[in-house]
Amino acid sequence: MELHIGIDDTDSKTGGCTTYIAARLVEKLCKLGAQFIDYPNIIRLNPNIPYKTRGNAAVALRLKIPANLYSTVQEETIEEVEANSRIGSAGTDPAIVFLTGKPPGKVRRLARKALRDIVSEHEAQETITRSKITALAYGSRLGLVGALSAVGECLENDHTFELVAYRERKNWGTRRRVEERSVMRMDRRTTPWTFNSYDFDNKRTLVTPHGPDPVLLGIRGENPYIILKAFRMLRIGEPIERWVIFRTNHGTDAHLNASPLSTRVRPFRPVVLKGVVAEKPERIRGGHVFFTLRYNRSSLRCAAFEPTGRFREVVARLIPGDEVTAFGGLKKRAGFPLVLNLEKLQIHRLGESISIENPVCPKCKKHLKSAGKAQGFRCSRCSFRAPSAKKKLTRRYRPLEKGLYVPDRKAQRHLTKPLSRYGMEKKPQGLTPPVGKWHDP
Repeated sequence: MELHIGIDDTDSKTGGCTTYIAARLVEKLCKLGAQFIDYPNIIRLNPNIPYKTRGNAAVALRLKIPANLYSTVQEETIEEVEANSRIGSAGTDPAIVFLTGKPPGKVRRLARKALRDIVSEHEAQETITRSKITALAYGSRLGLVGALSAVGECLENDHTFELVAYRERKNWGTRRRVEERSVMRMDRRTTPWTFNSYDFDNKRTLVTPHGPDPVLLGIRGENPYIILKAFRMLRIGEPIERWVIFRTNHGTDAHLNASPLSTRVRPFRPVVLKGVVAEKPERIRGGHVFFTLRYNRSSLRCAAFEPTGRFREVVARLIPGDEVTAFGGLKKRAGFPLVLNLEKLQIHRLGESISIENPVCPKCKKHLKSAGKAQGFRCSRCSFRAPSAKKKLTRRYRPLEKGLYVPDRKAQRHLTKPLSRYGMEKKPQGLTPPVGKWHDP
């Protein structure tokens, strides 16, 4: 029988990790004789949800098992979730979904909605009931949304892979010992087949997280072979408990592709808006840059926040009249109904920057003043007059070009497609059965 298991919301802001539970289940289920019909999936959902813990990710395990093994797989999964979830922590509401057979259309539609919108617990529960899916929830039923969406998103279009290695429990909460120079070498040797491993502009390692969770490192790339090769290039100064290769929607713009050129502006949703810069960008305390985008007789405040690095300078060089498409997530901020948190910016047309200056006095080399209506200009120093002179128009050079711009690597969201991936998108396909060595143990 075909079985899809979805798990979500097992972590908290102080620790835990849903992918770690999935990694432990991979070992247990393989020992039971389960056949994986796809790599374990990490499914990132709408990144603008206000009540997410960190990356708003859920996991799915897709198996073929004998029918008589079904209850054992259920028991092993429930036991693992209960043992390794932060049950009882604020905002932690674990959930498990067991779906037999192929995910039906209503579950796939809910998963697609969860990428770009807010899905309620009631909507998830109703879909579970109608589809005759077995589900468990601890605490509130909020985790059902992610667990159900994970099994419904089968990554049939563009996708990437991530190798995640986990630490021994005794090292949780300590500094991760991965040599920075080895990450730099790996990045140089494997780019563009791997992405977002090291930020050379800010001299920052990106494969290692910073929290107290079990993850030691994660390497993202285009196929399982290159990320395993990249993993073996690293110099790691601590023991690794286990590692697993996941298939995922990281780096695919899945949330933005689900909302192409939208004009429906609502809080906590991703949006893609094409319009015109309405006013000169403003830089405020903290280094954040704001501008107003005019589109379809409406306007919206857009922001490039300080962590986006050099991307802010691109935004700061915009002028009124520039035609752009803004990509990002909508949030409420003090003083404004909504603000678009920019994830990328496409510049379609640059307006001309023109300065208008009075003529210069030939003696004093200073700009002349107006001598009155239709009377030309005069010098306030030497009284030189130029009755027929006209103002001078000068087109200024703009240090900006048309094209697509994204924030520095360190500030890119999990789902944001980096520039290196353009042209490398996967064609539509079905499930991808694992091949070769894809987990240990």
